[in-house]
Amino acid sequence: MRGLAGLGVLVTRPAWQAGPLSQRLTALGATVYALPALEIVPRADQDAQQTALGPIAHFDWVIFVSANAVRYGAQWLPNIACPRLAAVGPATAAALTATDRRLDLLPVSGYDSEQLLASPAFQSVRGQRILIVRGNAGRATLADTLIARGAEVAYAEVYTRTVATPAPQRLRAIETAWAAGAIQIVTVTSVDIARALLQLLTPQGRALFTQSTLLAGSARIADRVRALGLTGPLVIAANPAEDGLIEALLTWPRPTDQPNASA
Repeated sequence: MRGLAGLGVLVTRPAWQAGPLSQRLTALGATVYALPALEIVPRADQDAQQTALGPIAHFDWVIFVSANAVRYGAQWLPNIACPRLAAVGPATAAALTATDRRLDLLPVSGYDSEQLLASPAFQSVRGQRILIVRGNAGRATLADTLIARGAEVAYAEVYTRTVATPAPQRLRAIETAWAAGAIQIVTVTSVDIARALLQLLTPQGRALFTQSTLLAGSARIADRVRALGLTGPLVIAANPAEDGLIEALLTWPRPTDQPNASA
């Protein structure tokens, strides 16, 4: 029997990122329900930002914090005299190397800003200029710590996260299946996704979400979704990459009283 047979999983990543995870879950026997919680769109003011920042070659480091940052920001990099490049996590690194750029730093372990900041290269940065490529209103931990260590930090905010607006009939179908017990676990790979779900779901859906078992992408995400009032059981992945999520599901001792998912 395939390892996730009978399990109904609500996959909530943005549409363009959800495919590989959904395919792997399906191959393992799970029934996947797709409900992208966020839409990722490029910012319209990128030219103005680039002008304000000046030549990217004048930075010592450029840090990409997500695959979306690479998708919408890699074109900022010069073809020659490119600064050193760092990525937060393997998915970001893979997206960057796919653009034929040289990756200079990927944390040995971990998938977040804290692990990048623990790298020897970022311990002594006094006087260095560092550009962080991210979406709007991202976490400030990375910049705040680098500034405290003496670096000059700037942002390139190349995309915007907005709450998705699923078709009413699609949302109704998802919530009907959820209420019937066909969905046993909900993926939450970022706090922004959790917040977006609380906005886009109907009152019935929010009640289901609040009590559902959640597959959190990390212990930090698990802690923060609790602060949003989500009280259901937590399955905490070692990391938010596909391998981490799949491993967490395969080792999760599923409650025996859960109904099987139906297609």
